[in-house]
Amino acid sequence: MLQWLVSILLNAVALIAVAQLFESFHMDGFVIALLASFILAILNIIVKPILVILTLPITVISLGLFLFIINAVTLMITQALMDHSFVIDGFGTAIIAAIIISVINLLLNRLVRDSVR
Repeated sequence: MLQWLVSILLNAVALIAVAQLFESFHMDGFVIALLASFILAILNIIVKPILVILTLPITVISLGLFLFIINAVTLMITQALMDHSFVIDGFGTAIIAAIIISVINLLLNRLVRDSVR
């Protein structure tokens, strides 16, 4: 449970970082980032596996790069659920944000994991 909460927190930090990088990716604050991170985690548990199974052939053909599109779709769904407090101006921005969020999460999770050891 603690690991999941840390993951939510780190994802919120990544969302805030991306919001600082792009004007077309807007978030109203850290509390909104935490809420968006929580919603994104729930979507990753429920919706993402369904999308991965449905798009498995194209994911295999693209050597896994289509997973970034699936991550962008989950970001757009999160954005739609959160109304005006979390806004992504376009799907292209969502794809780039999904890639950057994945990289930031990878780095932050490694830093946290290495500091715990």
